Amino acid sequence: MAVIFTALNLRPTIAAISPVLSQIRRTTGLTDAGAGLLTTLPLVCFGLLAPAAPRLVRRFGTGLVLLSCVGLLTAGTVVRSIGIAGLFAGTVMLGIGIAVANVLMPGIVKDDFPEHVGLMTGLYTMALSAGPAVAVGISAPLSTGLGGDWRLATALWAAPALVAFLLLVPLRAHRRPAGIRASPAAGRLLRDPMAWAITLFMGLQSLEFYSVLAWLPTIFSSRGISPDGAGGLLAVTNVVGILSAMAAPTVAQRLPSARTAVLGCVSFLAAGTGGLLAAPHSLYLLWAILLGVGQGSAISLALLLMVLRSHSAHQAMALSGMAQGIGYLIASAGPATTGALHQASHSWSLPLGVLLAVLLPLGLAGYVAGGNRKVSREEVHVALEESGSLGAR
Repeated sequence: MAVIFTALNLRPTIAAISPVLSQIRRTTGLTDAGAGLLTTLPLVCFGLLAPAAPRLVRRFGTGLVLLSCVGLLTAGTVVRSIGIAGLFAGTVMLGIGIAVANVLMPGIVKDDFPEHVGLMTGLYTMALSAGPAVAVGISAPLSTGLGGDWRLATALWAAPALVAFLLLVPLRAHRRPAGIRASPAAGRLLRDPMAWAITLFMGLQSLEFYSVLAWLPTIFSSRGISPDGAGGLLAVTNVVGILSAMAAPTVAQRLPSARTAVLGCVSFLAAGTGGLLAAPHSLYLLWAILLGVGQGSAISLALLLMVLRSHSAHQAMALSGMAQGIGYLIASAGPATTGALHQASHSWSLPLGVLLAVLLPLGLAGYVAGGNRKVSREEVHVALEESGSLGAR
């Protein structure tokens, strides 16, 4: 429950910005590129801080690190509502908290739920998708109900994060791996083709997701849909993503190869993005649904592959750190570049065309990552004793 509820809070604070982005721009004077940067900052934090997560766990234990991450996330959400400087400073704070927490999840699943990898990956990825679905669906109406006060509307997301923090307090001493020393696992992964395929798949699918998360309501609004309606369509995308995120890992494990599931999710992304590009004035709901199926499947498969392609929990965490660290740096180019392309072309056709083109390398990376082999076996010298699993004490 602690893992799932924590995952539920790892995206809403980011997603809540998108539906009220036009209000933020109007009250702060941000340009398209500046507004894109606001969404990009957490991704930069994800990329830069993710490799630090295994070191922090070795020193302090998973429970304390996870508790600290959620605490920083809660504080950052509040700070973000205090002035223009707070808007960016708070975004960095919550980005740091989420960055480290992201990396812990595959290792926890590998170590604590070895017989239920597909189920647990589906559950926490479903929670990961449910958070932004709720956030994008109610942020605009909530801001409207509060008299157009986007600051208060976004700050309220600190409340569920505080609940997650309180749930984690009893677990703060769990999984303190007292004897684990630094290992060459991360260095070996940097030379492994399978690890790079997983990293590219993680990065490119995240680029697609965060670009759509940042700009889809704006795209719909530019075509005559009300802000509430545009936020509702993005909520549809995320709600559908919840269901596909839950189902994709279980389906993938039942197939002879994960390649079929990976290429299927890329096909849904292509259909949704292509629909927005080719038929901009109709079938909005269909394109939102197709994007949701593709996005939910892609993130859950990326996280599942980190678990399935590793030999141990320690290596799963190292692979997660590499894939999410480098992957989110790749993804960080998405929202700002999408905004800049729109500003330069005065049209959404160019940025949507670029997002469609990115699906080709995404599919190629997924095809390699979906092959039935693991990354190179780690040569890790660790103590045999660990202080128990997350829920053992």
